[in-house]
Formats: sequence, C-alpha cells, structure tokens
Amino acid sequence: MSAWLRRSSGRPSYDRTFGDRALAEGCEDMLMGRWEGARDLLAEHPRDDWDRRSHRVRLLADSAAGRRTVDVWHASEPGHPDAAVLYAETEVMRMFGAARAGASPPADGLDRVARLCLQASELAPVDPQPWVSLISLGRLYEGGHPDMGYWWKELLARDPYHREGHHQALRHLSARWHGSHGQAANFAWDVVGYAPAGSPLAVLPLVARSEEYRHRVETEGRTAVGLTYHWNSEAAKRDLRVVLEKWIGARTAECAQDVADLNHLAHGLVRAGMKREAADVFRTLGNRATRVPWSYAGDPEQLFVFWRDAALAAPS
Repeated sequence: MSAWLRRSSGRPSYDRTFGDRALAEGCEDMLMGRWEGARDLLAEHPRDDWDRRSHRVRLLADSAAGRRTVDVWHASEPGHPDAAVLYAETEVMRMFGAARAGASPPADGLDRVARLCLQASELAPVDPQPWVSLISLGRLYEGGHPDMGYWWKELLARDPYHREGHHQALRHLSARWHGSHGQAANFAWDVVGYAPAGSPLAVLPLVARSEEYRHRVETEGRTAVGLTYHWNSEAAKRDLRVVLEKWIGARTAECAQDVADLNHLAHGLVRAGMKREAADVFRTLGNRATRVPWSYAGDPEQLFVFWRDAALAAPS
C-alpha cells in the first residue's frame, strides 16, 4: 500500500503511570489529601519488584510535593517504613522544585533531607529507594556530595540492576551536572557490560547520547559541530544495535518503566535511519509516548507522530 494511503496510527497518549491504574488512583488521592490509598498501594506489590516500587514512589512523591498529604501520613505513622520512604522522596522532589524555580536550596536544607533519606533506610533496610533518593539529591550539592560513592555502593548492595538508580547516577555524571559527556557515556557502557541480557539498562548509552545532544544544543546551538551526525554516525548505530541485541532480543516481560526506555530506543532508531527496526519498537509501543527525548529536537507530539508514521510506512 502506498505510504499516503496508510491511515495515521492516532495521537500519542501521554500517561506518566504507563498504564498503572492503581498508581493513577494513588496520585489522585494524594492531590485530594488522602494518604490511605498510597499506604495500601505501596504495601500490596511484591517487594522484589523494585523497578515498579521506585516508579510508584517517585510519581506519588511528585503528586505530594505541592500538598501536605504525605507529611500528615508521616506524622500520623512516624515509624511506618513506606511513609518514611515516600516522605523522604517527596522532600527530594521539593528541593528540585525549589531549584527549578531559581532558589538554590541551602546546604543545611539539603542536609536535612539527606538525614530523612538515611532515616528511611533504617526503617526500610532492604529497600533501595532511600539510596536512589540520596543519589538524586546529591546532584543539588555544589560539586556533588562527598558520600556519593557510599550511597551508590549501598544501592547496588540492595539491587545491582536498579533501573531508576542507574538513570539518576547517569544524570549526576552528565555535563549538565557534575561530569562530562565522556564520563556519562563511559558509565553507560560500563553498565551495559555487567547488566544481564534482557535488562532495560542496555538503553543507558542512548540516554547518555540524548542528554549530550540536549546539552550541546542548549550551550552551542543546533549548528554545533558534529550534531548533524550525532545520531547517524557508526558509533550511534553501534549503540542502537547493542540495545536491540542485549535488551529487545532477550526481553521476556515488560518492566514498569519500559515505555520510557522504548521511546528512547524508537527515537534513536528513526534518527539513525533504522526505520525497519524502529517500526517493530513502535508496534510494541502503540500510542504510548513520552515527551523525552522527542522534546530535545522540537515539538514532542509532532515528532513522535511523524517518525512513528514514517517508520510504519517504510518497506519491511
């Protein structure tokens, strides 16, 4: 069928819960001032699914950051592990919110939140999430926090392949924060080397490449030297082939945040001209879109639709 006769696959759907309806209800409860739903939600799922737990904690915290809901829960049940974990992550979110608003959080404020994370780790000793919260918080310290190495070690001791923890570490090592493009890329490739087959951590080199593109556009402009070939170079295509082999080729189940990682993969594939491979990823995604990394090159919805339809219309 001619490409112009193919029907559009529809507008992208932006669902930050990635289809987790119980999480969506918990976030709504947080906004309405009800914390009981969050308590039940965090208690119900298997404790070895740290990826889903982290996704739920972070979105609940994001919903709670502008309310006092989680503060009330924490005050009502001060010894409750989940209340402590969620309260600590919410305070981290509040610190980042203040930073985005232009108010650099003072060191004593950051130290206070770090203590909350450590207290949460004592109440929930096997839970990686307090250490993920600390690694996130560490970015806000000028020059980074001196205990980052210790926090990273504690995270890996609880979950050596923690998806969110590795993404937060990558951000810390990026040129935007406390590292460089080279440091972020080297970290990503180190992770690919030790992550098991089928792990979504294989997508980290693409995330590092996307963040490098974003940072260079912001600091050097879209005409910066080398950006034209940023995605269609042999090095970029090598990154993409590794992800297809190590993750997609061995993927047996969908993890909680796969939608975000699949969007990174689809974005990289179409930008590299690998439309046939991208079509398979878009078929898996359907209309489930994320704004990042599409927004780094323009309007995210328009770009997602354009490249999705182009990939699906390409000869197989």
